[in-house]
Formats: sequence, structure tokens, C-alpha cells
Amino acid sequence: MAVDGKSRTLHRQLGPFGLLMMGIGSVVGAGIYVLPGVAAAQYAGPAVSLSFVLAALSCGFIGLCYAELASALPDAMGGAYGYARAILGVGPAWWVAWMLVLEYALAGSAVSVGLTGYLSGFLASCGIVLPSSVTGSLIVWRDGGFHLARQINLVALFLVLTLGLVLSQGIRQASWANGCFVLLKLLVLAVFVGVGIFHLDPTLWHPFLPPSEGGFHFGLAGLLRAVAVVSFAYLGFDSISIAASEARNPGRDVPLGLIGALAISAVLYVLVSLVMTGLVPFRALGVASPVSLAVRALNMPVLGLILQFGSVIGLGSVLFVSLYGQSRLCQILASDGLVSPRLSLVHPGSGAPVLAVALTTGLTALTASMLPITLLADLVSIGTMIGFLVIAVAVMRLRGEADRPASRFRVPLGGIVLGRLWLGIVPVLAILACVINLATVLTDLVSQSLKGEWIPLAFLALYCVAGWTLGKRQAAQG
Repeated sequence: MAVDGKSRTLHRQLGPFGLLMMGIGSVVGAGIYVLPGVAAAQYAGPAVSLSFVLAALSCGFIGLCYAELASALPDAMGGAYGYARAILGVGPAWWVAWMLVLEYALAGSAVSVGLTGYLSGFLASCGIVLPSSVTGSLIVWRDGGFHLARQINLVALFLVLTLGLVLSQGIRQASWANGCFVLLKLLVLAVFVGVGIFHLDPTLWHPFLPPSEGGFHFGLAGLLRAVAVVSFAYLGFDSISIAASEARNPGRDVPLGLIGALAISAVLYVLVSLVMTGLVPFRALGVASPVSLAVRALNMPVLGLILQFGSVIGLGSVLFVSLYGQSRLCQILASDGLVSPRLSLVHPGSGAPVLAVALTTGLTALTASMLPITLLADLVSIGTMIGFLVIAVAVMRLRGEADRPASRFRVPLGGIVLGRLWLGIVPVLAILACVINLATVLTDLVSQSLKGEWIPLAFLALYCVAGWTLGKRQAAQG
């Protein structure tokens, strides 16, 4: 369809390899380059590798649910939002979309903050030192709490805007560039693991799960908290399903991209986190660029420089895919009339939703310049888990519709039908994992709030109130 000479339909130009590279590009990123350090230093110690296994298991259940929905509803657009709208209706779909907007915006911001740390380290190795006034967030974590500082992360802002400009050129060019970045990233990580494995200090893995120090600091509670944090790494699932709107054969290729990206990513996460905690004491890894810290422990300056450059490229591809998913979700919401219709317009030449790209890139850049990664990762995990919950429920409703033909890919392990719901083993386990992760994060946020650190919980509450208000307005207009 065209309006004033401008189309509202995205161009279908992605094949199976492009979808797989997009999934790996999004999943293999902050989960390796940023979050293992935070999760190890604050919550799980060397057992952060186990937290990646548990997160991969829970996200694997979700991945199977995504794969069936993608196969059964190949024309649904918007990832979890599109599936929720097709099966559960507009109301639930709006809340999924609202939380996905939070997820994508803050995920891009979190990755750009980590990217700033790696870029700063790489430039410092080349003799160029960036001042903290242009690399630090306005809100900082210091002395066990959040504080305002006289600085702003201009580097993160610049990086986000630059990638947004590239994204506005169209999906064909974007997919080609992303594929090159991902292959380079995988090569760099293989080199890191291959070299690092010969310099490990096994004593650094003991105790593998440090005893509890109270709250969510280590012990079983800390391990569960780490699982919730690193679940953020598997954001790529929804990026692939959103890319279905630009896939040539979504019913076949999206499930392949989903399962393939999860399998490759999970193996890399475990290997990299084991090597990282075997090179550096886990308490020292609580920095924005833990891989760089581990590389310095190898005392190989040339190799370190190469790996630092690869880390910058790798995180850049994650940020790129995050911006892609956010802008396409915005375009699809506009096409469905849930936000301004102007955001649905697609450039006739590039096939890119330029206005949606500009809006989402601007918001991500602004957030990245002000908020620290500790705050961002928690809020992104909440948005991710809510989206995952709806996906599991949607599969249960889908299978409960007896008149719907069987899809090409079906969730394994079976289940029973109760009324209009199919209680499958996989979706039930997926829901259980999401509820545990949500409860862990929200409990910690409430605990921080009671201690005076109210910013994260207040931000989440205000965001939910805004979503509720907009949802009521849309219902009244509809």
C-alpha cells in the first residue's frame, strides 16, 4: 500500500543465512562482552557459566515456542507483539509492544554503554585517552547506590546515531554489513577461547559458587539473580521474529534462525565465561569491559589489541540489530494504528522506515548517554521476560484451537488440552522460568528501593503507568 507516493510495506529481502546472522549478531554480544563481568562480580562468581546454561535452557523453551508461532503465523508482523495480536487480541498485544519498546530501547542503550567501554580501552591501547566526562553516564553507581554526576556519555550517543544513519539505508545493505561483523566477531571469540584456555588458573574457579554474603550476593539466590541478568543476552529471539516481516520465506527460515542462533550462542557464552573467570578473579570483573580485562591478563599486547578491536566490532553489530528490531517494531505498531501513522512510512528506494529509525535511534541515544549499565540490564530483563511469557501463553492458546491446521514446526514433548488451552510441557516450563526470573529481579528492585535506591523501581513504575494511560486512550478511541 502507498500513501502520498510512500509505501507502508517493508521489502522482503532476507534469506535463512541473513536471519541466522541477525540472530547471532544480537544474541552474541552484551551477554559475552558486558554482562558476565557484572553477573560474576556481584552475584554468581565463576558459576556465571552455569547461569548461562540455565538461562539458555529457559530461553530454549521460549525459542521452541517462538519457532512454532513463526511457522504457524508466517504473515504475523512484529515478533511477540504480532503473535499476541493474532492470538490474544489487541489489549494483550499492546502491553507486549509497550514492554518490547522498553526492552529494545534500553537494550540498545546498555550495549552502547558497554561498547563505549571497549572502544575507550581500544583507543587507550593506541595512545588515545578519552576523558570520563564524555564516556561516563549522568547517573552512576557508586558506594552501593545511584548518584548524579557532572558527565554525559557523548561517545555512546554518537555511536548510536551513526549506526542509526547506516540502518536508514535499507535492509539489504544492513544485512550484508551485519553478516561481515558477525563472522569477524565469531573469529575473535574463537581466538580468545583458543588462546585463553592455555593460560587458565583453575584455582580461580574455587569456590565455583561462592557462599552467600546476604541478599542476592552469591549463593543460590545470587545464581538465580545472575540467570535473570544474563537472560538479557537472549534478546535476539525477538529480533529474528520481527525480521520475519522482511524474510522471503518466514515460515521456514525464522524457526531455523531462532534455534540455530540459540545453539551457537549458548556454547560461546559458556566457553567465554569459563575462560574469563579462569584468567581474572571474579570480583575484579565488575567493569563495563570484562573481556578486555581478561585479555590484559594474557600479557600479549598485539593479541590484546586485535581482540579489543574485535570486541568493538562485535558489540557494534549487537547495537545495530537492537536498533533494527526497535525501529521495525515501531513501524509495525504505526501500521496497526497504535502509534502515529507517519512512523509507518517506508522510503520507496531503500525500503527503510526512516522516521521510525530516526525516532527510536534518538531515544536510544538519549538513554545511553545518561543511564548506567547496571540499571539498564535489570529493566531490559523485565521487558524480555514479559514478552517471553506472552509467547508461551500464545502457543498454549494456538494449540488449543482444534480447527487450526498443524504448523510445519511444532513444540516437542507433548501436553494435554484443558478447555481452550494446551498445557504443553515446554510452554509450562517456559512460563515457570520467566516467573522465577521476574520475581528475582523485581524482589531485588524492591529491596534496593527500601534501602533508598528508588530510581530503577520508579522508572519502571512510571513507564508502566504511561503504558496504561496510553492503552486506555487507545481503547476509548477504538
